[in-house]
Amino acid sequence: MLFSEDRLVHRGASYGSIEVICGSMFSGKTEELIRRVRRSLLAKLPVEIFKPAMDTRYHDTDITSHDSNSVPSTPVDHSSTIFARAGAAKVVGIDEAQFFDDELPEVCTKLANTGIRVIVAGLDMDFRGEPFGPVPALMAIAEHVTKVHAVCVRCGAPANYSYRLTADDQRLLVGEKDSYEPRCRTCFFGSK
Repeated sequence: MLFSEDRLVHRGASYGSIEVICGSMFSGKTEELIRRVRRSLLAKLPVEIFKPAMDTRYHDTDITSHDSNSVPSTPVDHSSTIFARAGAAKVVGIDEAQFFDDELPEVCTKLANTGIRVIVAGLDMDFRGEPFGPVPALMAIAEHVTKVHAVCVRCGAPANYSYRLTADDQRLLVGEKDSYEPRCRTCFFGSK
């Protein structure tokens, strides 16, 4: 842990916190992140939003949901850059957390310990159904975790797995509907 509790900095009436929004592909993680960020902007809070530079599916800089809602963000190559660029923000949004390095939980802790509300969205499991990147560690240290579900394209049940449609076996494969589909537990494991 970067800071002990006795070093927490108080900004205004509240302490910083970490919120994690997780789930499968097409579950609305980015949509929920955008909704929370927009509420902070309506409250006239200084907001900074970050995404991994490698994710250029919809836009080079904006974070964009599958429903085409978007907000401007700053692409970064390493999580340490987030702390350096947070500036005077009271709210920091981070999308596609699974693509960041393992230092992201430390960075989020450092931000929260300086009084910043940190909202992180990302896949909690990869296409194999295994914990993915720094998201499980973030879930463990977060004050609030929201797990959202897609709809299984096979049976209509709540889906929390991202089934890869291609034969590519590399863990990091940025893709869309041509590469992934959401599936429930039964349909995910029944097709393997």
